[in-house]
Order: sequence, then C-alpha cells, then structure tokens
Amino acid sequence: MMINNYYDVVVVGAGPAGSTAARFVAEEGVSVLVLEKDREIGLPVRCAEAVSHEGIAEFLEPEEYFISAEIDTMSFIAPNGTRVDMASGMKGYVLDRTRFDKRLAEIASEKGARFLTNAYVSGLLFENDKVSGVKFEHYGETYEVKAKVVIAADGVESRVGRWAGLKTHVDFREMEGAYQVLAANVDINPSAIAFYFGENIAPQGYLWVFPKGEDKANIGLGIGGEKGKYKSAKKYLDEFLQTHFPNASILSDVAGGVPCVPTLDRIVAPGIILVGDAARQVNPLSGGGIASGMIGGMIGGKTVAEAIKNGSLNHIFEYEKRWNERLGKRHKIFNKIKDGIFDFSDKKFNSLAETFSKIPYERRRLGNLFKHALIDNPALLLDVAKVFL
Repeated sequence: MMINNYYDVVVVGAGPAGSTAARFVAEEGVSVLVLEKDREIGLPVRCAEAVSHEGIAEFLEPEEYFISAEIDTMSFIAPNGTRVDMASGMKGYVLDRTRFDKRLAEIASEKGARFLTNAYVSGLLFENDKVSGVKFEHYGETYEVKAKVVIAADGVESRVGRWAGLKTHVDFREMEGAYQVLAANVDINPSAIAFYFGENIAPQGYLWVFPKGEDKANIGLGIGGEKGKYKSAKKYLDEFLQTHFPNASILSDVAGGVPCVPTLDRIVAPGIILVGDAARQVNPLSGGGIASGMIGGMIGGKTVAEAIKNGSLNHIFEYEKRWNERLGKRHKIFNKIKDGIFDFSDKKFNSLAETFSKIPYERRRLGNLFKHALIDNPALLLDVAKVFL
C-alpha cells in the first residue's frame, strides 16, 4: 500500500471506536487513514465480548459470522448460591470480537477509509501548539503523516492523548483488575449470561460467565483496585473455576485493567479528539465498552467531518458536548449507582437475591433490581429512575 504523507484525518487504533470513527469520517468524503499497531485487526482479544442487540444494531445488521451466542436470559448468583433469573427484556449477543472488529473495519473501508496494520505510532506532529499529524513506524521504516485532526482510539491510558496534553492516566484505585479465560468443557446454558457476586468471588466487582457456544464460555472477573493489592484477580478466578468448573479446559487467558469511572473531563484538544477506551467511554457500572465506544466513535467521526468540511477546526470541541448529552451524563449516574452497590456485604447480596427471587419472573427487570438494592439509599433511587425507568 502506498502511504501518502497527508490525510484529512488520522485515526490511531482499529478497535470498534476507531473503525466506527473512521467510517463516519469517510462517509462524508473526508480522507482518513487508520493506523493499527498489531499485525491483525481484532487480535489480541481483551474483552468479555457481550453486547446488547440495540448496542450494535445502530451501526450494522447482526450477522451469524461474528456472533458466538445469542442471549435471552440474564442470571444473578448471590454468595450463598441463590440464583435469580431475569427477564432481560432485550436480546443480546456474545461476539467473536476478532471477526466483529474486522467487519467494522471492512465497513469503514467500503466507505473510503484506508487501514494500515503493524503501524506503531511513536509520536505526534505539532504546528503552533496544535496537533498536526503523527509519526509512526512500519516494518522498520519511520513515516510522518500530516492531518487536520487526529482521532486517538488507542485504548486505556491513551499515549496519544497524553502526548497532546490530555490527562489520560487512571489512578489504580479507579481501575478494576480483570482476568478472563476462554474455557471449554463447561456445563452452561448457551443462551444465558450469568453474574456472580460476593466478597470471596469478586470483591467490589463481579464475575461473569458468557457463553461462546454449547460448552465454551468467557469466564472472568473484575475486582476493585485496592482489593487486587492483597489477592490477584487470577487467584480469585482460579478458585472459582476449581469449585464450579473443575473439568474446564483453558484455551486462552487475558489480564488487564478496566477503568470503571466516568468519561475524562477533557476529550478534545486543538487538532485531536479521544474516542472509546482512550476517552474512558466505558460504562462504569458494567465495565462494558463496545457499544459506548462505537457511539463515541460515531459522534466524534461526524463532528470531525463537519469541522473539516466547514473549514472550522474549532468545531471539534462540539464533540465533548454531544458525547455528554448522549451518554456522558448517564455514565456519571451509572458510576454513582456502582458506588452504591459494590461495597454491599455478602449478607446484603444474599438478602437481595432471596427477596427478588420471589418477584414474578416477568417483573424481574434491571430497574426493579436496582430499586430493591438501593431501597435504603433514597438519594440513589432517583438516579435509578433516570436511567432505567
């Protein structure tokens, strides 16, 4: 591929947020280059891979090609083993993220975006204190590409954002330690996702079992940053697997950090915007970031394209406002709800599960669950109503 030395937009990172941003830039006839540091888009997978139907249907038609399992049930398991099956009210999927990410890149390419893999961005270019492009390495050669706007989609604690002067560091106390395995030979309901809670299971977090077929599942957990100092996420998961799936065969594993906090205060600087994990657009309550990252990429891509077509690059600052109106304010509420429930004692979780299991199945919705959970915290009930009712 011939590498030009100028594009209107350069996107750093070809995950869901980066590819979606590139797609919506390209749709407006604006030239865009996407640089991905790994050799193959979609690898390695660092994700639990679950997403709601609505989360992806806004962007593309769900395809069997990139779906590992269809989900219609959600189960919560208390520390004492009490299980509550929920009427989720919506269809969901566990994705094959490698295929899904490639499909998003294909769609962006069809719109006119150009992708380059094995391209490691090593620095930014500046003109008059404004970001004006990137430096990157590709198979031993160093290149410089000028751009009117750079879109940083390079993940948690974005280096690109930091080089531009944006505060992307995450305090370890705000970062959940996460560890996940892809396990085979496990006895699961292939159409249900399950969440386990408890001080000895996933303190200040939760453990998930997301099916990837009849006898395979992503099994992982996230624990509070402070808790990880005393016992690792891997140790908690090893103990869970030994108890619940002693015959499991581990096909792969991955460890990392999930920033379960609201969006960064600043996600725009002159000549650059941040999208996806780089902007901390993860849902603070669930830790899920696929759909919200794509939404951030869409809003960012559209705003950047408008700025370039209108000839007013300061217009990119509208992105911050538009993100906050769409999801940013909601994520702040989710963060307050998270803080209200993740320090529950095992006794509280057990009591909640026993109470909720007596409610008729058709009334077991997430909004009702959080209302019951926070009945002793009236200040948070209004927040629950804002996002669930």
